[in-house]
Amino acid sequence: MSMSSPRHLGVKSLTNGLLLFLALCFLLPMVWLLLASFDTEATLAVNWPAQWSLANFAKVMTPEQTLIPLWNSFLLSAGCALVTVTCAVLAAYPLSRYPLRIKKPFLYGVLFGTGLPITAMMVPVYSLFVTLNLMDSLTGTMFFMAATSLPMAIWMTKNFMDEVPISLEEAAWVDGASSMQTLRAIVVPLMRPGIAVVFIFVFIQGWGNFFVPFVLLLSPDKQPAAVSIFSFFGQYGAVAYGQLAAFSLVYSVPVIVLYVIVQKVLGGSFAMAGAVKG
Repeated sequence: MSMSSPRHLGVKSLTNGLLLFLALCFLLPMVWLLLASFDTEATLAVNWPAQWSLANFAKVMTPEQTLIPLWNSFLLSAGCALVTVTCAVLAAYPLSRYPLRIKKPFLYGVLFGTGLPITAMMVPVYSLFVTLNLMDSLTGTMFFMAATSLPMAIWMTKNFMDEVPISLEEAAWVDGASSMQTLRAIVVPLMRPGIAVVFIFVFIQGWGNFFVPFVLLLSPDKQPAAVSIFSFFGQYGAVAYGQLAAFSLVYSVPVIVLYVIVQKVLGGSFAMAGAVKG
């Protein structure tokens, strides 16, 4: 069948139409977000602002409403990502390097852990936090968020670690290096881009996590930005759409900056070309 047949052209047109529709579904909310943030009379409709203004940003850029919640979000997300990545690297190393009998069941257990709904665990977790006097603790909340992110992080880190040739470690072992030394000096530097992927993945999950901080953090001055966004929703359905849009733009900036910094610092591909000779 010719590639330019009417049937092929019809399928191609249908596919392009579906992709264009999906693109519009993502583009329209972004257009509304940008326009509404500069419109003091913003509504749910996508309208061109009658007068462009920075008043919405001026109203939301206060310590109580934006700066402190953003700092709390950063503490929770960065701490969660650091703890998760460290534990994931240590857990993934024996899974990647040693022929363990329990490797496959353990990995299936890890995969099962990624599918557990967080809402199903919050009642016993809440009781545990009350018993251990960890309620309203940023540190306790951070470690629990790290625990919930760990299964997927282990799975991802193990796959990245499999790409590092074990022959490099064997050469170091011959010279007397220990497993921890080779992990620190050889494996981790070579899988930095993979670690960056896991870090960003966990950080974004923590940055957008609403339910866990909402349940475990009680003080308004400890709430992250994902929870403080409630302040833009008033009673009886009233919503400050312009301020909500401005806050959403500010809220998205740290994640974008983190992605750019990590990409620049760690690079985008494994630096192992030519490391092993056949």
